[in-house]
Amino acid sequence: MTDKQQDGIFHDVVSPFCGIASDDLVVQVEGNTVTVKEQGDSVTRPGFETPLTDLSPRIKGQEVSLDEAVRHIAGLFNNSKQPLIGGMGTDLNGARAAMALADHSRATLDSQFSDAAFRNILVLQDTGYMTTTLTEVRNRVDFLLVVGTDIESAFPRFFERVVWPKESMFGQEIESREIVYLGKAPSGTASTSPGGRRAEVVECSEDDLPEVVAVLRALVNGKNVQAESVGGIATADIAGIAEKLKGASYGVISWSGSQLNHDHAEVTIQTLCDMIKEINNTTRCNGLPLGGKEGDTTVNAVSSWQSGYPMRTSFSRNMPDYDPYLNRGQRMLDEGEVDLLLWVSSFNTAGTPPVTDATTVVLGRSGMTFEEEPEVFIPVGVPGIDHAGRTFRCDSAVSLPLKKLRDSGLPSTFDVLTAVEQAL
Repeated sequence: MTDKQQDGIFHDVVSPFCGIASDDLVVQVEGNTVTVKEQGDSVTRPGFETPLTDLSPRIKGQEVSLDEAVRHIAGLFNNSKQPLIGGMGTDLNGARAAMALADHSRATLDSQFSDAAFRNILVLQDTGYMTTTLTEVRNRVDFLLVVGTDIESAFPRFFERVVWPKESMFGQEIESREIVYLGKAPSGTASTSPGGRRAEVVECSEDDLPEVVAVLRALVNGKNVQAESVGGIATADIAGIAEKLKGASYGVISWSGSQLNHDHAEVTIQTLCDMIKEINNTTRCNGLPLGGKEGDTTVNAVSSWQSGYPMRTSFSRNMPDYDPYLNRGQRMLDEGEVDLLLWVSSFNTAGTPPVTDATTVVLGRSGMTFEEEPEVFIPVGVPGIDHAGRTFRCDSAVSLPLKKLRDSGLPSTFDVLTAVEQAL
């Protein structure tokens, strides 16, 4: 629980900005200024410390009241033939309100993170996969294979909190854990053990990663590979990784869909996931897809339990209509199918909407700047700073409470979207 002291210090603060949702931050609040005093990193610190600037809604660049802005947005929805609700950087209640508005207005829903998220979702829908949780990794992993991903650039505290804790539940010697990077080298030294044991790095270009992963799966299954090297990696080195996977008591293979940007990356992920299932014939192995920043995991969870589908679901036929290709928001905008774009991005001032001919409404974090001023801009509060909320970790296993830290007077995304729905 977040505990506010008389000196404006909050303890055990949850970060909504990183997919692992670190819950041990110490934050100081003085007026509207927020400072991370302890446990900050390159992701959470700018997330909390972005200055508060805009406080008033705008219509066509002119300041208006919140009620005026809400009425104007409702009028746009009433006159829209094909609205799109995108961005979706919000918390659980904000996602619920977006779903309700989409249902009422027959809009399509998509997230700015969907291209990366669907590299995992399509595999899950096609063949299923075996994944683990951050807590299981923390307590059980003895061999971690990181594929095509620089974990610490996007999840700076992952190794500190998950791989190198001071102790595990089952008395495992933490120093014995082994880390191998396949494809991309790490950008720092967070993967180095407390005792100084460095991760093994087996590099190849991302374009070669599909072939390397396919050969790794073949070797795990005892197939003969005649080539002496694959993607610039000696086949013997790939075979060494295969033996470590088969010999581990609790192996984990981790990747980030947002960092696997080669064509048809979902096929590479599917190869990994099929291999994981095959390894489980003789020992334990699980996948750990990393993502979930700025509400990504949360909005897909809310969409799934309320409609039965993840993002890219349309209500244009007055029922949930899921299509991961036709309902891709950027495709719809590029093809001129959308006349109204409602963009939600309450975490990051850089999360601005794409430039489009569609009338654009933005519910965004205070301080956003735009290439083109939207029809309506409403600065909204940040979940976990300006209002209470809830967010899911990247493993989808735990939702964490976000506490209000300051009184900025900014409305929540839930408040605004609910008001718009009621005004329709």
